[in-house]
Amino acid sequence: MEKQYGEEFNKKFQSITFDNGVEFFDWSSIETSSLNESKKRTKIFYAHAYSSWERGSNENHNRMIRRFIPKGTDISKISETTIENIKDWMNNYPRKILGYRTPNDMVMQFTQKGLLS
Repeated sequence: MEKQYGEEFNKKFQSITFDNGVEFFDWSSIETSSLNESKKRTKIFYAHAYSSWERGSNENHNRMIRRFIPKGTDISKISETTIENIKDWMNNYPRKILGYRTPNDMVMQFTQKGLLS
């Protein structure tokens, strides 16, 4: 994604908050730019163990996905069409945090203002 967004990457992803899973053990390589190793591409934060409220947006998105895909489901057996339908539903679902606008509305608004490329 950094290659796709280039210099805009750190504006879009100013920070990333991880849980304490082993997949995030090498946080420094994730924080470091792949385009310029002397720069950071983002800032990494870790949530405290058993503190899911520190990653509220992530937990809300997980809950939305669980409406369609129960926990423990083998997602490799879910069709691309189904995943696209879920993605489209989520991106067109109004959010209180966005003033009851949708994520798609917000992307369009910021793209038109030149804030997203």
